Amino acid sequence: MSEAKKKRTKYRTTNWKVYNAALKARGALTMWLDRDMQWLAAPSGKRGRSQTFSDAAIQFCLSIKCLFGQALRQTLGLVESLLRLAGLDWPVPDYSTVCRRQKTLQTQLSYRPSAEPLQLLVDSTGVKFLGEGEWKRKKHGAEYRREWRKVHLGIDAQTLEIRAVEVTSNAIGDAPMLPELL
Repeated sequence: MSEAKKKRTKYRTTNWKVYNAALKARGALTMWLDRDMQWLAAPSGKRGRSQTFSDAAIQFCLSIKCLFGQALRQTLGLVESLLRLAGLDWPVPDYSTVCRRQKTLQTQLSYRPSAEPLQLLVDSTGVKFLGEGEWKRKKHGAEYRREWRKVHLGIDAQTLEIRAVEVTSNAIGDAPMLPELL
């Protein structure tokens, strides 16, 4: 029976210098910051105080937060050190500014046009809201209808890239959203 078992081949490292360099490269971090990015907000021309930071600056801070899974205050410290390492003397938004602006931030998704016709696959999925209502439902039973949102996706059939996204209430189907996704 022992002959029937396959013997596991052991991997032996023979070139330790290359192996160590490869392990170090896994932990390397490289970031490119565009010096021409509009970091400070342009004057709005409206009454009242103008915003100090552009939507791009707030989006950058929130992207770093999601990327590294940090709390917001830690993220702002990381953004400050990244700007210092890049040699940019841009101010960093404070905690309350980022908290307030993230609620109404209009995210800018980059757009890459294609030279050939696009075959778009459209589908939607439901997203359930979680919060104190879920705890209350588990503890005391369901008293209300749960809240759902639909995420409508347009996906390129060849590359499987997401090309369009819309979020609506659960009452909207795929067909009415097709013109907006196109």
